[in-house]
Amino acid sequence: MIKFKYKNFIAILIISLFFSKSIFAAETVKPIKVDWSFKGLTGKFDRASLQRGFQVYKEVCASCHSMQYLSYRNLGEPGGPEFSKEEVKAISASVEVQDGPDSQGEMFTRPGKPSDKFVSPYPNMEASIAANGGAYPPDMSVLVKARPGGANYIYSVLMGYEDPPSGFVLDEGVYYNKYMTGNKIKMSKPLLEGIVEYSDGTLASEEQMAKDVTTFLAWAAEPELETRHKTGFKVLVYLILLSILVYLSMKKVWSRIDPEI
Repeated sequence: MIKFKYKNFIAILIISLFFSKSIFAAETVKPIKVDWSFKGLTGKFDRASLQRGFQVYKEVCASCHSMQYLSYRNLGEPGGPEFSKEEVKAISASVEVQDGPDSQGEMFTRPGKPSDKFVSPYPNMEASIAANGGAYPPDMSVLVKARPGGANYIYSVLMGYEDPPSGFVLDEGVYYNKYMTGNKIKMSKPLLEGIVEYSDGTLASEEQMAKDVTTFLAWAAEPELETRHKTGFKVLVYLILLSILVYLSMKKVWSRIDPEI
């Protein structure tokens, strides 16, 4: 009886070790911590990084991911990439937008205008899923706010593609990423050295592109961030000054009171 229990114990121990090893192999890693310029009470977006990030989105990400809550005119607004009016017009005019119906009841295409929303790469969700092997490419408008870990998580996923460890099984069309849950992702590695040639001459390394496009996505998710930071700072200064005035006023009032009363 004791011998039987001992064998059962050994078997359970072996099985436990096997499964714990499997779980450990698929364990996700904590996101990389990046010192973003837009974090903190006085944080601001790096304009050059925002413009480069838009270029990465336009040339790499836009073929699969939409940004339905952004209009082209937002690219020229204060606190964002701050492209000039001429640049915004040129950017919007470079895309074809479906419009209509015309006087004949037909839909037609025209060059985009600054007031248009960012053009989606697919007409509907079903088309996007069918074109991406059954995986839905999420809209990127608020992606940074929608994912736990925010900008650090997005940056880490972009930088987290590696060869799978020995014994790690991947289905066809699935890739290993150490920052994804389960270490599996259906999106192939999007950023490759030199895939983008920055217009400002910055070297388009994988790390640089990941930082720039993450910065752009952080702005897209919270375009009023700088305004909010400025307002918060002013309110904080006001409260500090008000507290000092109240303290001095109360001190003066209490100084007139006879302590013997």
